[in-house]
Amino acid sequence: MLLHKAYIGIGSNIGNRMEHLREAVDMLGGTDGILLEAVSSIYMTEPVGDPEQQRFYNGVVLVGTTMEPEDLRQCCKTIERDLGRPEAYRRWSPRVIDLDILLFGDRCCRTDTLSIPHPEMYNRKFVLVPLLDIANPPDPTSGKTARQFLAECPDRSVLIELRAGEWGLGSGE
Repeated sequence: MLLHKAYIGIGSNIGNRMEHLREAVDMLGGTDGILLEAVSSIYMTEPVGDPEQQRFYNGVVLVGTTMEPEDLRQCCKTIERDLGRPEAYRRWSPRVIDLDILLFGDRCCRTDTLSIPHPEMYNRKFVLVPLLDIANPPDPTSGKTARQFLAECPDRSVLIELRAGEWGLGSGE
């Protein structure tokens, strides 16, 4: 069966942030129909929205999957719930874990529950920098690459690298 390449943004700013990210990556990799291919470095970043919260730890995971986009979204939501994220939450509020599908091959998707490419990814350094740790994929609508979007990105935040890439692929750490 054909494996689709999907990039998933991961983030946490509650509790043991690094452990929450590791658990989410492990759960993704342990899911039937998903093959972990690469994990970016993890970066400490400023929160978007309410500044009165802990900084986020953010990264990007590349997976190969036999799932369709909505099935992958459901898988991500299940992992979020299993790790303690409530089903309903205030936008930009603190969270134990956040999993967002950024890109799904060269597909575009707009439904009530899913937008691919992720509508804010090209405005956020905390997405673009870790994405570029893995690859420089083109946007399926404009053809511009992630590197081109980073050069134009309005986000002026400073990212602090905490852990080098591939930490979630059996590194034993």
